[in-house]
Amino acid sequence: MGSSAYARAGETIMRICRGEADVRMLRLEALDAIRRAVSFDAYAWLLTDPETSVGSSPLADVPCLPQLPRLIRLKYATAVNRWTRLPSGAASLHEATGGSLSLSLMWRELLSQHQVTDIASSVYRDRFGCWGFLDLWRIGAPAFTAADIEFLGHIAGPVTAALRHGLARTFIPATGSDQLPAGPVVLLLSPALEVRAQTPQTQRYLQVLVPPEAEDQAPVPAGAYNVAAQLLAAEAGVDDNPPVARVHLAGGRWLTLRAARMDTTPAAGGTRRRGQHRTLDRWRPGNRVRPGVRPDPARGRTAPASRRRRHHPRGRPADVRVGEHRPGSPQVDLR
Repeated sequence: MGSSAYARAGETIMRICRGEADVRMLRLEALDAIRRAVSFDAYAWLLTDPETSVGSSPLADVPCLPQLPRLIRLKYATAVNRWTRLPSGAASLHEATGGSLSLSLMWRELLSQHQVTDIASSVYRDRFGCWGFLDLWRIGAPAFTAADIEFLGHIAGPVTAALRHGLARTFIPATGSDQLPAGPVVLLLSPALEVRAQTPQTQRYLQVLVPPEAEDQAPVPAGAYNVAAQLLAAEAGVDDNPPVARVHLAGGRWLTLRAARMDTTPAAGGTRRRGQHRTLDRWRPGNRVRPGVRPDPARGRTAPASRRRRHHPRGRPADVRVGEHRPGSPQVDLR
């Protein structure tokens, strides 16, 4: 690919980043521009909680969607080129492993079956936190070139700023937004991130977070998969960020997803089943939960709160809670 193609794509991305598109449209338009300079066969682009780096709000087109829970679990469990360890910019799996892709747990246990030949990983991080990460896959094709990675690193700065500013705009209240049922919203997951049970309200929230392509399709609990996968990664010592992610729901309302192990202490008459439990707790304006972080819409960031990391014994089920925050709530919970 000639340098002129990188230059033209870069100019297009700069223009996109200066626009007012929401964070979903921003990513779609940026992906289209990137493809004009860097070819790829599949991708996954997630927003992340700026304080915990845990993913949410995915855009993805990958050949292993039926294996999505496994893919997400392996992504979080893989240390090689993990977005939390990359400097701001981009890196390729082929270069990081010296061509020995099997050093990557995700490639060894899943992506090798899909003939993935390289992954270009970009992280979008600034002094305010980590705002997202992007993986571009090549399937049955040559590895990404040094020029490809340099280009992806070059655009990381403006894309980071655009994501941050786009998320800041979501704090603006909207009128006439859909009323969602009151919580609690809970998902019970197996250690393999398979959904075992959920409360009646859960599906409606999931439909808003990740709308299914067809009305008769069940929504994918991608955000819940991510916080649960982070819990497993923390337990394995891969990353010590807490399994928490805040995500925009709609109309200026935000949700907090949290993962923790369920109690498996033997109860009278038998033992409790193991699994991962996800809950969406709903808070109304004026509710205070501590410790927390206060959103700063003007600057698109959150003021850091004291961070407490909880470590849970391995083998216990995980409890993922999601709390709703409406405009006017003084704090966004980060327990």
